[in-house]
Amino acid sequence: MNFTPLGQRVLVKRVEEEAKTASGIIIPDNAKEKPLTGQVVAISSEVAEDGDIAKDDTVVFAKYSGTDITLEGEEYLVLNTDDILGIIK
Repeated sequence: MNFTPLGQRVLVKRVEEEAKTASGIIIPDNAKEKPLTGQVVAISSEVAEDGDIAKDDTVVFAKYSGTDITLEGEEYLVLNTDDILGIIK
């Protein structure tokens, strides 16, 4: 894959959440919401200069943010850095 975001954007692959609750109840696929965390796969040169977000960071983002894209059969999300709420360390 060769995709480089432009402006203040990053490319994120969503991190799938657990399919069952802590008490052992399995959540069916149609009841699950899309995860709000993901791993940064690529960053623009502007984001790299800032140094706040780096490739391979795990980030939390706003619920209805970004643009879904498919590259080489994989689903990704292009996010503006303003939509990233924080970094999980």
